[in-house]
Amino acid sequence: MTTSLIAVGQNKIENPFGLVYKDAITENKSGEVNIHPISYDLSGIEIAANVYTPANYDPSKSYPAIVVAHPNGGVKEQVAGLYAQRLAESGYITIAADASYQGASGGEPRNVDKPANRINDIRGMADYLTQYAGVNAEQLGVLGVCGGGGYTLAAAQTDKRFKAVATLSMFNSGIVRKNGFRDSQLETIQERLKQASDARAQEAAGGEVLYAANTVASDKVADKMPFDLYREGHYYYNRTHAHPNSTFRYTMSSLLDLMAFDATSNIDLINQPLLMMAGSKADTYYMTEDAFKKATGTTEKELFLIPGATHIQTYYVPEYVEQAMNKLKEFFGENL
Repeated sequence: MTTSLIAVGQNKIENPFGLVYKDAITENKSGEVNIHPISYDLSGIEIAANVYTPANYDPSKSYPAIVVAHPNGGVKEQVAGLYAQRLAESGYITIAADASYQGASGGEPRNVDKPANRINDIRGMADYLTQYAGVNAEQLGVLGVCGGGGYTLAAAQTDKRFKAVATLSMFNSGIVRKNGFRDSQLETIQERLKQASDARAQEAAGGEVLYAANTVASDKVADKMPFDLYREGHYYYNRTHAHPNSTFRYTMSSLLDLMAFDATSNIDLINQPLLMMAGSKADTYYMTEDAFKKATGTTEKELFLIPGATHIQTYYVPEYVEQAMNKLKEFFGENL
């Protein structure tokens, strides 16, 4: 019924930068968009990131810049990298980094997934990018995808370095971890909090670190999943765009923080221009709709639906990516 994460992770990546999205950079060429693998320290953890520079990049010139936050379970080489590269093709200096404790970034135990960390990761990308040669710190934007979208909303509430805020297929991680997807686990909230509490106690005592979502479904099982998000997500993350550093698992004790988090708490503090994009057929759309309605602190906001797209399809289907990119170019072009 399931296969180990290790087996799935042994995908051979042909791209020299580990990128798994279509039309990814394979080598840096003069006069074209280039990728720069870098690392930096954030709160004592080494963060692995990729910076993308526009064609004919000149460090003595001034460029607008965009931070791109990846989905839950994702890494910088997947959809975050795709949009970071495409935005660089439009003239922006961009950064996509692996979250602390995840991907190629440091931090132990592995796959801790706490909202405070993810929010700090986004701010850390801003710290690094605003010091990058050629970046105009007064023209800094942020784009968050899926879970990264929820954390982007939280980061931008108080961090006014971000002059424009965009999300794609936003996922409110804390609400889903607490209530279940589309409120499917309301009856087990207290039970799962007890499991998380016991897991933390076990860690504190030096015992084994317990993980949630620590197996990968077979294709046959995935095909029977009731939600497009999980069914299509299985194929995206485990088959078509698999990366060995990408995993859905997270420490059980992380739920103590996740289940108390709501990306829309204090969302009225966002006074920057806000763009929220989602597929018209996405079963996660209710999260974008809810956040958009609550974002009452900005007079410049737009909800953009991508006709016919599901949540995962906005990550890679060319026609949907193109529609999202056209809207992002318009939005950031007007506000950065």
